[in-house]
Amino acid sequence: MAIASGLTKKRHAKERLVRAVTLLCALVSIVTTVGIVYVLVSESIGFFMEVSPWEFFTGTRWTPLLEPKSFGVLPLLNGTMMIAVGAGIIAVPTGLLIAVHLSEYAAQRTRRVVKPLLELLAGVPTIVYGFFALTFVTPLLRSFIPELPVFNALSAMIVVGIMILPMVSSLSEDALAAVPKDLREGALALGATKGEVIRGVVIPGALSGVMSAFILALARAVGETMAVTLAAGATAKMTLDPTESVQTMSAYIVQVSLGDTPQGTLEYQTIFAVGLTLFMLTLTMNLLANRLVTRFRQRYV
Repeated sequence: MAIASGLTKKRHAKERLVRAVTLLCALVSIVTTVGIVYVLVSESIGFFMEVSPWEFFTGTRWTPLLEPKSFGVLPLLNGTMMIAVGAGIIAVPTGLLIAVHLSEYAAQRTRRVVKPLLELLAGVPTIVYGFFALTFVTPLLRSFIPELPVFNALSAMIVVGIMILPMVSSLSEDALAAVPKDLREGALALGATKGEVIRGVVIPGALSGVMSAFILALARAVGETMAVTLAAGATAKMTLDPTESVQTMSAYIVQVSLGDTPQGTLEYQTIFAVGLTLFMLTLTMNLLANRLVTRFRQRYV
């Protein structure tokens, strides 16, 4: 009895230790998030005491480092969303088609080879994508559009689309594969073709996961930094022309953070205001993804 009691106490002590370690890990993530929000908000308050929030969020001219100074963030938001939407146009349909093929048509051996190869793209450093855009994508595009400048949004859209493609295809494939086989077989037994089963049963059944993959990939594109810094340039302007140079919010933060702008100045504080805007944008997209998962989730017993 004494030995059994000792073993039980020892096991309980180990369980308490594991519980404490896991709780500590959870608290670290929470504290880190709170710290990031605190830094962004505290530094942004000083900026908004000097610059009207109305001017910041509605202004169409962004020249905080030049005279006359203007602090309208819309040009940066325009560049960010243009590249994210362009990347989504490339990655979303392509990634979904890849996911459908891997889930519904590819042999198991092919799937085991192709899926890891796709996911390798996610491990490529983003700055490598930027150099790839400068040295390959842009010269290739200039063979079709001779007047295309070296820095342009179109090249950035393409490389960011390639960058988020593994996220779209992998997460979508996992969602499609989670749809029970019985639903497929039932639809086939009723006379549906393979394509009709995919369109009418599999994709609707995996809709929450597929939509979450799309939104998370777009949020990744919104926050991309080095690839768009190298490919799209640093010209903050209101434009929808993908052949022009633009600047994203993350690229501007990199530009000012290089050390040329004195710390504590209004110009330096702009990076926190822009960072807070970018944080709220990506947070909204992630909350939307979670809501879509809850709204369209299919539960199978």
